Amino acid sequence: MDFARLWLGLLLPSVAALDFGYHHQEEMEAFLKNVAQNYSSITRLHSIGKSVKGRNLWVLVVGRFPKEHRIGIPEFKYVANMHGDETVGRELLLHLIEHLVTNDGKDFEITNLISSTRIHFLPSMNPDGFEAVIKPDCFYSNGRENNNYYDLNRNFPDAFEFNNVSRQPETVAVMEWLKTETFVLSANLHGGALVASYPFDNGVPATGTLHSRSLTPDDDVFQHLAHTYASRNPTMKKGDQCKNKMNFPNGITNGYSWYPLKGGMQDYNYIWAQCFEITLELSCCKYPHEEKLPFFWNKNKASLIEYIKQVHLGIKGQVFDQNGNPLPNVIVEVQDRKHICPYRTNKFGEYYLLLLPGSYVINVTVPGHVPYLTKVVIPEKSQNFSALKKDILLPFRGQLDSIPVSNPSCPKIPLYSDLPSHSAATKPGLFLFLVTVFHIFVK
Repeated sequence: MDFARLWLGLLLPSVAALDFGYHHQEEMEAFLKNVAQNYSSITRLHSIGKSVKGRNLWVLVVGRFPKEHRIGIPEFKYVANMHGDETVGRELLLHLIEHLVTNDGKDFEITNLISSTRIHFLPSMNPDGFEAVIKPDCFYSNGRENNNYYDLNRNFPDAFEFNNVSRQPETVAVMEWLKTETFVLSANLHGGALVASYPFDNGVPATGTLHSRSLTPDDDVFQHLAHTYASRNPTMKKGDQCKNKMNFPNGITNGYSWYPLKGGMQDYNYIWAQCFEITLELSCCKYPHEEKLPFFWNKNKASLIEYIKQVHLGIKGQVFDQNGNPLPNVIVEVQDRKHICPYRTNKFGEYYLLLLPGSYVINVTVPGHVPYLTKVVIPEKSQNFSALKKDILLPFRGQLDSIPVSNPSCPKIPLYSDLPSHSAATKPGLFLFLVTVFHIFVK
């Protein structure tokens, strides 16, 4: 640790303490702009688009190099307020931002986290919905949807069945945002239950729907991620703290096991953006009284920070040719867990694979060439704030002309349509049907 940096941290400017109340658009903007101005060396504020009513979708980046991508520095993101009437996550992200910037150079863990990660915050994906809530309600308010009356968490392309809804400005903004960064890990924050939910939200028999679940090739990692968050939240980990809601063992659930959902954001992130995302339901009441916000901050603070650290799981590196040129769009995946949209290196030749400790065979494939296999062992005790680094030198001479300049996009169609019929995914048994009806307004 750089002790000079810690000492200098004591001299850093500070922002006025953020109160525990609900912050509407103007107040939220003022806070974010104040942070960006006072902590310009570790923050960057920008808008990724506008809502239906023209409100900015603000993103604050926190990191030692906030304005540019750095090789080996993974990108993490938190998204909240996707449903305008689910408000706890929005406020928690504002307090987390304050906690990070005011403790940089003072707290060892926070300083290391900011030095090794670029953390992106989108506190309100649905600002119109938030502003539309006139009478807050625990179960449903008129601000759940955006200003065009669309549920944004049903508005993304779906890999299992056609989702022929009108793509909303907020959804399009997020989809375009995902193309600009190499996001590795993410969480979206909701309310109305108390559980960490992991993909898939939709599915087909091939992913396990006949067993009332839908599992990804990385199910072990997703269960670890969900458990990491829930286990540090003393109420969530009990799994039964919301009256008249399902019980969730250890505070986690597979999304499809809870109820099927078409067009969800976490599935889209995993399939089309190479980003592992889980859904965090943080409060039994969607829009609780603001005097309860300190309670939610105290219960979630440790989980929010520990979850960010999971972006450093597994292995990372670059792929080069024999002349040391980084190679974009090379497929890099574990041999026995291929993704339906193959995971590829970015324009810098970088790859990131979230993996638990163990032995793996990495399959590196250049289109038109024989796959290159290499074995890696990820130790039980991972390096602090860094995945295992392994650069890969391919046995090719010169830049490979066969690799396209830009990333080949995976088609936005039901990619599982050639697998066995997925009628079971949309026609669950009686138990799942009743659960779906009961909880349809939660996620």
